[in-house]
Amino acid sequence: MKNFNWNEETEKVWNERADFWHENSENMWLNGSRKTIIPFIKERLTQEAHVLDAGCGDGFGSFLLAENGYRVTGVDIAEAMIERAMQKRVHTNIKFQKGSLTELPLENRSMDAVMAINSIEWVEQPLQVLNEFHKVLKPGGKLFLGLLGPTAGPRAHSYQRLYGKEAICNTMMPWEFERLALENGWELLDGMPVYKEEAKKLDTTNLPRFLKQALTFMWVFEFEKK
Repeated sequence: MKNFNWNEETEKVWNERADFWHENSENMWLNGSRKTIIPFIKERLTQEAHVLDAGCGDGFGSFLLAENGYRVTGVDIAEAMIERAMQKRVHTNIKFQKGSLTELPLENRSMDAVMAINSIEWVEQPLQVLNEFHKVLKPGGKLFLGLLGPTAGPRAHSYQRLYGKEAICNTMMPWEFERLALENGWELLDGMPVYKEEAKKLDTTNLPRFLKQALTFMWVFEFEKK
């Protein structure tokens, strides 16, 4: 594809998917693959912390953070997502704004934490976004990042690369992201697997972390800015 602009294509696709996402987001956060994320964060982050929800979609994750005592700034590249967030996720502790993760519209060292769930997969250069997170976090700030694992259906969006075509879903795996973060100013504190129902039946207790990650629908990381 000539003159392919990854950010523009991403914005276009997620504007088109905004209605579908909005119809399903609450169920994902309350009952589905994202239901353990807010409890995971609550155990590790003090209330009233200012959290960037990076790739906030229609804002339901932001709303849950606000309901649990956090101040939240939600940023998403898709105008249609931001419109739904502002209309449906009204809360005194939330503000939403349109913006790209590759160039966050925030001041340096202004955030206590970043929550980025299934958003870094949709950027061309993950390290660029990781560096943006590092810039906007205060010293010692936390990064809670959920990355799609190998068993996640949405990874099919990268399939067209095998035909030499452009795709807006990168192929970075959890163990690759972990190494990337460790090499670029982050300390790994914790992690949490999110498995499909079939994988939940397996005993993964004694497996090394990268094999646990290989079975996941999503792996949720907790990093601290060095």
